[in-house]
Amino acid sequence: MNEPIEDTDRDARHAARMQRKKAVVDEKIAAAQIERGVLLVNTGNGKGKSSAAFGVVARALGHGMKVGVVQFIKGRSDTGEEAFFRRQPDVAWHVSGEGFTWDTQDRARDVATAEAAWEQARALLRDPAIGLVVLDELNVALKYRYLDVERVIADLAARPVAQHVVVTGRAAPPELLAVADTVTEMALVKHAFIAGVKAMPGVEF
Repeated sequence: MNEPIEDTDRDARHAARMQRKKAVVDEKIAAAQIERGVLLVNTGNGKGKSSAAFGVVARALGHGMKVGVVQFIKGRSDTGEEAFFRRQPDVAWHVSGEGFTWDTQDRARDVATAEAAWEQARALLRDPAIGLVVLDELNVALKYRYLDVERVIADLAARPVAQHVVVTGRAAPPELLAVADTVTEMALVKHAFIAGVKAMPGVEF
């Protein structure tokens, strides 16, 4: 049986649209010839900023890279990602926080903790053998001005040319957004916690 005319027209339009799209994509791929480390920032109020960063950790390990992770603010050591990645020989993992600001309630202590964490981060950022550095919740430390934004940006800019960095946390400062290569803002649509569901292992931590 012959194919209906409307189906034939639809298929022809689809083929033409995909050809045009392929030409655009191919042109963009051909134009992207720079090879260097990139700075990614995951921010916004939605869930998934750190989770996305740890997905990049898995990807980097799959390519044989060495990875360094420094967790600012967060103080717990029972997360699934830490339990998994600490077993990987090519991951250096540092939990440098003492808990969220509403728990510590001590700004001077928070500043001192953030400064110590940044010294660990700087050591990773100076090491050309580290292919990926994740600075988890750094944005929060910057938001509260526990660290000097310009100093952080200068250290990021001075890292080895091939090293990638992912920075996570809400309220990324505009100065950091300005120098980042890729910025993703996670938007909150719904969250189980708002409905009274506890943070569940394997999903939230």
